[in-house]
Amino acid sequence: MTSPYSSPDDLPSVVPIFPLSGAILLPRASLTLNVFEPRYLALVDHALANKRLIGVVQPAGETGSTESPRGKSFPVRNVGCVGRITSFNETEDGPEVISLTGIARFELGDELASDTPFRVFAANFLPYADDFIRDLGEDEVDRVRLLSTLRRYLETNGLHADWDRINEAANEQLVNTLSILSPYGSEEKQALLEAGNLKERADALVALAEMELAARDDSSGTSLQ
Repeated sequence: MTSPYSSPDDLPSVVPIFPLSGAILLPRASLTLNVFEPRYLALVDHALANKRLIGVVQPAGETGSTESPRGKSFPVRNVGCVGRITSFNETEDGPEVISLTGIARFELGDELASDTPFRVFAANFLPYADDFIRDLGEDEVDRVRLLSTLRRYLETNGLHADWDRINEAANEQLVNTLSILSPYGSEEKQALLEAGNLKERADALVALAEMELAARDDSSGTSLQ
């Protein structure tokens, strides 16, 4: 299906945000969110009535370890990614499960005053105009090294994966989905989000996994050093 968003001009200059530590969204990849707080249930209702768009942004590092701080005054990161609600399910006990499909990253501008329980920011998509180009930079990704490192990481941690689906995935889908699902902290996730291109993001994924594997080897006494 052809996306209705082909350039920064196709997106609004103002977006409501869902601030969540450890969560990032990337172009044409999906993020599933369990929504249960009243302020974010209101956000989902607003988005469903207004082109289904939500910006996913992490709280700034100085907010501490809280997943989603209270209030509307805490600082947030300078870069997020807007996504469109492509799946929506309301559970019997109140929470909602939504899936966001990423469109493009954006720089946050000024926060707009509003009487909504969620926050609204000006959004500048121009610095990330390349995000609208599907598959850009796929040929530069070292897929062999990425998959080899992924296999070692999963085996070391006793995890399993659907390798048929992984092998069938295009490089953009693979790299961006792995970045979203990766178990790293908010700083590492933000670095993956802000990577300059697909190759840099893939290289960062490999470096993070290799550092964790090396640390595990050192602690278990199996390092060659």
